[in-house]
Amino acid sequence: MEIRARYALIGAFILAAIGAGFTFVYWLNTAGGLGQRTHYRIAFDGPIAGLLRGSAVLFNGIRVGEVTALQLDAAKPETVTAAIAIDPRAPVRADTRVGIEFQGLTGAPVVSLVGGLATSPQVIATMGEPPLLVAEKNAGQGMSQAARDVLRRIDTVVADNAAPLHSLINNIDKFSGALARNSDRVDGIAAGLERLTGGGAAKVQPHIYDLAAVRTFPPLLKVPSGQLIVSEPTTLSLYETEKILVWAAEGEGTTLDRGQWPDLLPKVLQARIVQSFENAGYARVLGRGPDTVKADHQLLIELRRFLVSAGNGSNADVEFGARIVDANGRIIDTRIFRRVVSVKSLGGRDIAAALGEAFTQVVTELVLWTSAAI
Repeated sequence: MEIRARYALIGAFILAAIGAGFTFVYWLNTAGGLGQRTHYRIAFDGPIAGLLRGSAVLFNGIRVGEVTALQLDAAKPETVTAAIAIDPRAPVRADTRVGIEFQGLTGAPVVSLVGGLATSPQVIATMGEPPLLVAEKNAGQGMSQAARDVLRRIDTVVADNAAPLHSLINNIDKFSGALARNSDRVDGIAAGLERLTGGGAAKVQPHIYDLAAVRTFPPLLKVPSGQLIVSEPTTLSLYETEKILVWAAEGEGTTLDRGQWPDLLPKVLQARIVQSFENAGYARVLGRGPDTVKADHQLLIELRRFLVSAGNGSNADVEFGARIVDANGRIIDTRIFRRVVSVKSLGGRDIAAALGEAFTQVVTELVLWTSAAI
């Protein structure tokens, strides 16, 4: 009974060994490298440091084979030829890019194949040799070698330009010294630029003063029926501003601090004159007529003075020159209007009030004269 058990154990061991052998042979034929392989040669134009027989070959990142041999060419000492055996299903074409990648913590090199177009022709064997693939230039150059080459080039550039670099450093030293000696002036320039660009402290908002249209008029002898256009007053560039002008006794002009009109002065005057005509009962008055409307008359105004004269007995001075032109361009009448009103003080409110009073008197005469003339 014991003898039979011993024979059974020996038989089971022999069967297990035979099964393991068949399994090993199957592994070699499938994944171990004894299966069908397609052979290629790869030409590298430089060193391929670290690449060994048995190094992996990857196609689009998937392992498809290994390096089987490395050879040198006596006729071309700079060239290295590597023989690879890969899975025949790998779609190697004539435009397949060949390089070397470094993987893992140790940076082990592997041959990298990157697929091209499916329509590209296959690589053809020549003179009984496996098909030849040409690697990209400097494909075998490692990161350390590339860094050394870059540093070598930098060193060459620095050596070739030593004199200009020395002069540049000297100029920078002189410039920084000049800045240190003139730091106070630099601070002043920076402060001026800050004020110019509106930076620094919050900008003080000016007070806005407006002119009021004339509301009450003596009864008009007749209300014109034609269309009247009141053009924007023409004037010197001095009055093309939002500022309120104050003229010193010595003949020097300035502007009211923290005070201005709501828009450019000629535009404000035009709007208030049109409103004054409407308040007088003459409704067919426009500041600017549509292109399709032909005006019967046009009121042309020249702004000559609109300021406060400061000094002994400060006054608000307003003066207009006016022309009435008919539809044919003929001047019907002309007249100059001027009023001077005393100013209580040179405060913004009093200055704006005096100019508004003088403006009211001038516009009242302007409306009455225009209505009577047309």
